[in-house]
Amino acid sequence: MTDTTFPQVRIATERLLFPETLERLLNKIFSIKGVRRMILNGPRLPAVVPSGPAKGQPNIHEMRRIIKAGNQDIQLEVHVGTILLELENRESIPALKAACDEVFTNFSYRLQEGRFMKTEPSIVDYAKYGPDADKRILGLTDPSSKSGPIIIQGTK
Repeated sequence: MTDTTFPQVRIATERLLFPETLERLLNKIFSIKGVRRMILNGPRLPAVVPSGPAKGQPNIHEMRRIIKAGNQDIQLEVHVGTILLELENRESIPALKAACDEVFTNFSYRLQEGRFMKTEPSIVDYAKYGPDADKRILGLTDPSSKSGPIIIQGTK
């Protein structure tokens, strides 16, 4: 038995994204048919200062905001610089490129096709979700996070 291999795309920007820019891009991506999974990568923005003299104090950071993506409010926990996408098929790639071209007008980006997400469960996936985990959330686990992935339902 052979499993279907879904194409994966990485959008890497030359700089970290402001929440407003990310929100515009995500809403364009959500309007494209065929996007299965998405990972937002970047430096973590903890809610409290993790170390140093201010340890335990609220971490006031202008990039840690709530954005509206699709029909949901999302608390940004990372300062996004890279977006990984898994697609149903390659036919969505031109629409993704057009969305990126429309949003990223003041700086450059790279849209690369390859293998960027795990497709088989890891030990962390097993420990966090058990043996019967939904295949759509494989590789989306941050071992240091106390919360799971954010599931955004389609707006259609």
